[in-house]
Amino acid sequence: MKSRWNDSDAKRTIQQWGSAHSQSLALRLYAARLIGTDPSLVLCGGGNVSLKDTHQTLLGNEVETIHVKASGFDLTRLEPPGLPAMDLSQLLRLRDLDSLTDDAMVNELRRSLFDASAPTPSIETLVHAFLPHRFIDHSHADAILALTNHANGEQLAREAMGDSVAVLPYVRPGFELANAVADLYQEDRDVEGIVLAHHGLITFADDARTAYEKHIALVDACERFLDGKRKTPSRPAKARATKSNTQRDDLEKRATVIAPILRGLLAHPTGNEDHPFHRSVLEWRTDLATLQHLQTESETDLAGTGPLTGDHLIHTKPWPLLVDKLPWGDKPGLRTKLQKAVDAYRHGYRDYIEKHGGSTENLDTAPRVILIPDAGLFAWGPDKRAARITADIAQHTLDVKSQAKVLGPYEPLPQEHLWDMEFRDIQRVKLGSDERRSLESQIVVISGAAGAIGAAVADSCAAAGAHVALTDVDDDRLAPVVQRLEETHGQGTAIGLTMDVTSESSVCDGYAKIVQTFGGIDVIVPNAGIAHVAPIDQLGVADFRRVMEVNAVGYLLFMQEGIKILKAQALGGHIVINASKNVFGPGKDFGAYSASKAAGHQLGKVAAIELAPHNIRVNMINADAVFGDEETPSGLWATVGPQRAKSRNLKEADLPEYYRARNLLKARVYGRHVGNAVVFFASNATPTTGATLPIDGGVVEAFPR
Repeated sequence: MKSRWNDSDAKRTIQQWGSAHSQSLALRLYAARLIGTDPSLVLCGGGNVSLKDTHQTLLGNEVETIHVKASGFDLTRLEPPGLPAMDLSQLLRLRDLDSLTDDAMVNELRRSLFDASAPTPSIETLVHAFLPHRFIDHSHADAILALTNHANGEQLAREAMGDSVAVLPYVRPGFELANAVADLYQEDRDVEGIVLAHHGLITFADDARTAYEKHIALVDACERFLDGKRKTPSRPAKARATKSNTQRDDLEKRATVIAPILRGLLAHPTGNEDHPFHRSVLEWRTDLATLQHLQTESETDLAGTGPLTGDHLIHTKPWPLLVDKLPWGDKPGLRTKLQKAVDAYRHGYRDYIEKHGGSTENLDTAPRVILIPDAGLFAWGPDKRAARITADIAQHTLDVKSQAKVLGPYEPLPQEHLWDMEFRDIQRVKLGSDERRSLESQIVVISGAAGAIGAAVADSCAAAGAHVALTDVDDDRLAPVVQRLEETHGQGTAIGLTMDVTSESSVCDGYAKIVQTFGGIDVIVPNAGIAHVAPIDQLGVADFRRVMEVNAVGYLLFMQEGIKILKAQALGGHIVINASKNVFGPGKDFGAYSASKAAGHQLGKVAAIELAPHNIRVNMINADAVFGDEETPSGLWATVGPQRAKSRNLKEADLPEYYRARNLLKARVYGRHVGNAVVFFASNATPTTGATLPIDGGVVEAFPR
C-alpha cells in the first residue's frame, strides 16, 4: 500500500473549505477522503477520523474542540457538516466515570455539541477524545483484520509491525473501548498506532499527513507480511481469467430462476392484511474472484463463518446462508431445497437471538447474504443501495478470509459479541428511519416507459419508494428518462431496458434482466401503445394488425412473462393496465386504437378472475388526452395529433385546450395523474381487483358501465 497524499490536491481542499473553516479542518477532510476511497481500508461508511481544534463562542472565548465523524456518514464524501464540533473539556470529564451506558453517552455527546442541530457523533467519539493527538485516523484495514482474526492474532500483529504498535484484545466499542485505548497509550506513548483486535487500526499525529502516512505504512507492513506467508504470490484481479460467454449465460439463467423464489422465501410477514410482506431488493455478484472463493473446497466452509468486524453486522447479519448442489433441472426440487435452507437459517438465527436474551418478535430472521457456488453471491436489502452495501461487504469478507487462511484457522468474534453489536441501538440508528413509503422495496416494471405516461408513472412510483424498470423500443428516448429518475430518486432506483413487446424473446430477455438486477417484480404496468387514424372503410388491414400487435398482443406478452415471476415469488402483486377513455367512449377515425385498447382492457378483466387465487390484483386505468411536456412529450400524440386536429378543424397547438374544455371538471390530464392512480392500486389502499378507474376529468360517454 502506498500513500496517496498529494500536496496539490491538499491545497485545493484548503481553497475549497479553508475560507469558511480552518485549514486544519480542510486537511482533515482531505485525509479522511483518502482513507474513505480505499476499499482495503474502509467500506460503506465505515472507519472514523477526528480533529482537535479551537472554537470561538458567541462571547468571544476560545474553547478547545474535537470534530468527529458523525454516525452513519461516509468518509468518501465527507464534508464539514459530517464532522460536528464538540466541547472537548466536557468529554474529557467523562474519563473519571467508572461506567457509562450508551444512552447516557449519546446524551453527553449531544450535550457537548456547539450546534444543537448537528448529527450525532460516532460511537467511537470518546476513543478520539481520550487520546491527546490533534489528528486521529481509524480504519478497518483488510490486512489488519486478516492478522487479528486468529487465535494468535496479537502475536501475528506484532510479528508484522513490531514494537511500533500496541495491540488491544477485543473490547466492546464505546466507553469501555475508549478507556482501554487511553490506558494502553498511557503505558507506551511512543507507539505509532494501536491495533484493535477484530476492529482495525488507529494512528495519530499532530498533523493530517503524518497521521495518514503512519496508517498507510503500518497497513503496508501487514500486507507485506501476508504476502511473505503465501506459498504463491497473489494475483491482482486484472490478471485473472475471465468467464466464458457460456458460463455467463448459465449463471444468468440460474439467477433468473432462483432470484424470484428466494425473494419470496426471504419476505418478512408483517401481520398486516393490507401490507402482508416486507420485501427486499437484490444485488447479484458473479465476478470471477467471488466464484473462485465459493468453488474452492478449502474456502467454502470459511465463507460461512462470522464477519470480519462487528461494524458490518447491521448490513450482513452474523453469517451468510450457503446453499450447495442445487438440482437445477428440477424446479420443484429446487424450490424445496431453497425453502429448507432458508427455514434452517431462520431457525438457527432465532436460536442465536434467544440464546443471548433477545426477542424474535417482529424480527426479520431471513439471511441477508446467500452464497451459491454455481450461481454466485446474492445480497438482499430494503433497497438497491442497501443491497449493494451488503454485497460489497460480503464480497470483501470472502477476499479477506482467503488472505487470512494462510496464517491458520480464521477466528471470528464470539457470538455474544456479535449479538451485542448487531442489536445495539447506537449501531442500528445507522440504518436510518423505519418509516416506509407506500411502495417501499417494491419493483415496478413499465412498458412504453419513454413516453409521457410511462415516464410519469415511473416517477410517481419511485417517489413512493419503488424501484422501477423502464422498458421501451426507443432506447434514445429512454436513456434520459432513466437518468432523470436516478438524479431525482437516487442511484440504483431505475434501470432502462430496450424491449419490443411484440417479440416473445425480447420480453423474456427483458424480464430476465430485471430479475437479475432487482430480484423480482411486484407491479406490472402494460402501457406501450401506438395509434393510427383512419375511418373503418379506409383502415388498412396491415395498419390494424400493427396497432393490435402492440396494444393487445403486446399487453398479453408483457403480462404473461411477468405473471410467471409473480407466481414464483408467491407474494401476490399487481397488474395495472393503462387502457384508454376510448374503451367506453371511442372516437371516429380511431377504430384500430379503440379496438386494441378494448382488447387489452378485456384481458385485464379475465386476468383479474384468473389471478385472484394468487392474490394478484388486476385493475385498469382509462386516461384521456395526456400530451406530456417538453422533457417527455407524448409519442402517440406526436403521431396522431396533426390528423386529430385536422378532423376537428383545430390547430394542433389547440388540442390540449380542446380536450380540457370537453370534460366535466375542465381539467387538464397529466401523466402524473396516471402515476398517482398506479400508486393507489399498487399500495393496496383498497381490496380492489377488476376495476376501471377513469382519469379524464369526467367524459360522460366514457363513464364505466
